[in-house]
Amino acid sequence: MFNNYLQTAILAALDAGERIMDIYDSVIEVEYKDDKSPLTEADKQANDIINSYLSKSEFPIISEENKQIEYSTRKDWSTCWVVDPVDGTKEFIKRNGEFTVNIALVSQGKPELGVIYVPATKTLYIGEVKTNTAFKAQLESHKSSIENIIGLLEKLQPKPSNSNPVQVVGSRSHMSQETLDFVETLKSEGKEVEVVSKGSSLKFCLVAEGNADVYPRFAPTMEWDTAAGQAICNAVGIEVISKETNEPLLYNKENLLNPWFLVAKN
Repeated sequence: MFNNYLQTAILAALDAGERIMDIYDSVIEVEYKDDKSPLTEADKQANDIINSYLSKSEFPIISEENKQIEYSTRKDWSTCWVVDPVDGTKEFIKRNGEFTVNIALVSQGKPELGVIYVPATKTLYIGEVKTNTAFKAQLESHKSSIENIIGLLEKLQPKPSNSNPVQVVGSRSHMSQETLDFVETLKSEGKEVEVVSKGSSLKFCLVAEGNADVYPRFAPTMEWDTAAGQAICNAVGIEVISKETNEPLLYNKENLLNPWFLVAKN
C-alpha cells in the first residue's frame, strides 16, 4: 500500500518521535542559534535518527538541522527529502504537545509525499499526492509496524466549501497583523469567523482533515516547515498558494525561505 520511500519516512518519523518524547519527559535544555531560534537536544538527536533512515535512499536531504548545501550543488537535485526533525520547538519547550516531525519527498520542486508525526499524542498523518490519498492513524506505540499502521488508517476528508462559520487557522506563536486583517476581511464579507489555534505543521493537518477551512500564513516560514504539510493537503485537493506568485509553493529554491501563502480549497 505504501511505497518504499513512504515506509522509510514513516519509520524514521516514529523512531525520531520516540527519542523526542524521551527528552520531552526529562529536563529540556535550550540553546539558541544565530537567528535566535531555539535548539534543543531533541532537534539534534531526532535529526540524526531521521538522517540514518533517509541517507540509505538515493536522494539528498535538506533538513533544518543539517549544514545547508550551497544552491550551486542543490540546483542539480531533481528529487530530495525536506525535513524538520522538531517543528514547533517553541511548543516543545512550552510542553504543550503541539510539535511535530515533518518529512517530505520533493521532486522537481513539488511535494510528492509527506509524513507528519505528533509524538506527544502518537498521531500520524500521511499523504501521497500521486494517488490523491491522505490518512490519519492514532497509534498505540512509537514502535508500530507498517502492517499495524495500515490497519489503523482513517482517510482524511476536508470540509465542504462555503461552510459557515469559516474556521481560520491561526498560530499560537506567530499571529501577525496581516492575519488579523485577513480575518477582518472575511467578516466584512458577512461571514462568521472562528479562529482555530494550533502550533507547528498541525495547522496544515487541521485543514486537510476538515477541522478548519483556511490557513493564511502571512509570516516567515522555511521550506522544512511546510513541505510535508503541503503534500498532505495537496493529496486531498487543498492548495498551498504563494501570495507572491499566485502559484503553489515550490521547494529546493535558491532561498529556502517561503513567501507568504494561503492554504485552502481552490
